[in-house]
Amino acid sequence: MSLELRLTMLKVQSPRGLPSVLLLACALAAATAHAQSYPTRTVRILVPASPGGGSDLQARLLAKRFADSMGQNFVVDNRPGASGVIGAELVARAPADGYTLMVATAQIPVNLLLLKKAPFDMVRDLAPVSQLSFAPQFLMVHPSVPAKSLPELVALAKKSPGKLNAGSGGNGSANHLAIEMLKLAANISVTHVPYRSGGPSIAALVSGETDFSFSGAVTALPQIRSGKVRALAVTSTKRTSVMPDLPTIASFYPGYDSANWYAMFVPAATPAAIISKLHTETVTALKTPEIRDFMVGEGADVVGGTPAELGAYLKREIERYSGIIKSARIKGD
Repeated sequence: MSLELRLTMLKVQSPRGLPSVLLLACALAAATAHAQSYPTRTVRILVPASPGGGSDLQARLLAKRFADSMGQNFVVDNRPGASGVIGAELVARAPADGYTLMVATAQIPVNLLLLKKAPFDMVRDLAPVSQLSFAPQFLMVHPSVPAKSLPELVALAKKSPGKLNAGSGGNGSANHLAIEMLKLAANISVTHVPYRSGGPSIAALVSGETDFSFSGAVTALPQIRSGKVRALAVTSTKRTSVMPDLPTIASFYPGYDSANWYAMFVPAATPAAIISKLHTETVTALKTPEIRDFMVGEGADVVGGTPAELGAYLKREIERYSGIIKSARIKGD
């Protein structure tokens, strides 16, 4: 039924209601027209991290694709600080007009949970656009550790509780959560050794300062392929294409899942029509060989889900992270 016919029927049925109906129709028409013409100026893609990381690289690839497909400049704005919370808060407080986007990682909701008083609510103050990708971590041991498989590592830990050292990029980091999840799943006791970031944590593993650690593909694969560390398992629920012979931790401990994810968000009140357009453009971009091949090379899998799927996933992840943090009594640095 056309809009004109609906208005005619409403006029016959309720003459006094016609002005409000016309106002609603005008508002809907204006919103649709705005979305169709969007964007009309430069769009900022805020990355709450330093240049060079996974979220930054993915944002830059999308910015180039969006500029080509939508005919406007898309600029990446790096705003590191407070483990991503500062930059994410800027997006949460930005005008909800479609001209401020954010590429975020799983670390942001974790960091918000670790704060005594979070400056914003990720579910309430941000609107989901699309999950871009997810990337597993690799469980690695130093070559001196006499464990050639995950069951052997668990057996070592149970034989000498607290003796094995597990390095991470800091309290509450993705690899710290992976350690705590393994401790809970396998019922083992190991000593957590937090470092200032992932780089020093990997360096400690390579030198033998720590016995095992978790890390993403970008930092893990060069060390694994050079033989400086030995990979035992991957943290995602499915095997990774970059090392298809490596088993998942979930194959030994069902339900284990500690993959990092990357996703796009906008301020909460952004018009639905603009979110829909951004989602369509994002999914199209993720299908291009340039972006898909980059993701695969980084050990990540492309997702491209709907806003509703990302919103539901975020809520589940926050609930899961909250449980892990409480069970392991993790405190922020």
